[in-house]
This record gives sequence, C-alpha cells and structure tokens, in this order.
Amino acid sequence: MTAETVWDGKFIKVIKDGSWEYVARARGIAAAVILAIDDGAVILVEQYRVPLGKRCLELPAGLVGDETEGEGIHTSAARELEEETGYSAATIETIGFFHSSPGMVSEGFTLVRATGLTQVSAGGGVEGENITVHRVPLGEIAAFVTAKRAEGVAIDVKMLLLLSGGILAG
Repeated sequence: MTAETVWDGKFIKVIKDGSWEYVARARGIAAAVILAIDDGAVILVEQYRVPLGKRCLELPAGLVGDETEGEGIHTSAARELEEETGYSAATIETIGFFHSSPGMVSEGFTLVRATGLTQVSAGGGVEGENITVHRVPLGEIAAFVTAKRAEGVAIDVKMLLLLSGGILAG
C-alpha cells in the first residue's frame, strides 16, 4: 500500500500507510538535541509543552530548517543553545542520529555535544517560550529529576541519557 498524507501542516503531517497512522515532520525539517556539559554540570531547560499541558524538563533542542532552508545541524544547534540557555559553545560535535518514538512518529533527531561553553545571556528562548534554564551538577541529576517529577513537571525521555547509569546500576 502507498503512504497517503491525511493532513499537512506547517511543521508536521499525518500519514496513513496501510493500517499504520503516524506523524512526520513537514518540509524536510529536522531536529537537533544538545548535550551541553560544562565543568561537571549539564545545562537543562524547562518549558511548557502544549501536548502535555504542563512544563517539561529537557535537554536543549530545536528544529533545523524550519525557518532557514538548508541550515546545517551544527549551525542550528549553536543558535538554539544560545537562544534557549544563553550559552555559546566553542565546539559542537555530532554524537549520532536517534529516533524519538518509532511506533508513532517518523521523526528522529541528531544528538550533538556542545563544549567550551560561555554564558553570553540569560537565555529563556524567543518570545513566548518562557524557558527556565537549569545548570545541574552531573552527580545531582537523579535527585533533581526526582524533585521535578514530584513538582508535576514532565520528564522528556531523552533525560534517560543522563539517568541511565543510576537506572542500570539498580
């Protein structure tokens, strides 16, 4: 059976392929997720997510090519890191490409590592994003996530990257 676009919006589209229904990014838009670790601390963001109806704790991230066609992953990641967190990175390197939720969306993301961080502003995102920036020592991640969850903050699955050592250890 041939895939059929059921609905097509500015940023996403819904596709039906046989009995499968899933969401894909429109217009070739990609995503970059940024692992920014500086002097033993990781930079995290917390922002309201409409689909969840509440704030969510996440690694900084952003869309690639949503406003500038042909924008590179590293250029986009550097821009998003600075907009969201107020940090500029001396180096951004690709870690790899990962799929977010392969049973529901075709989207994946490129995970990058940002190093040589310099704080150049307060961050907080562009108008209307209202992002809270957290600088959390790596040894305190599990406790920080537990406290945020207790406050009712959603936890993005990509936070498992930082929690996996403790989870695997039991």
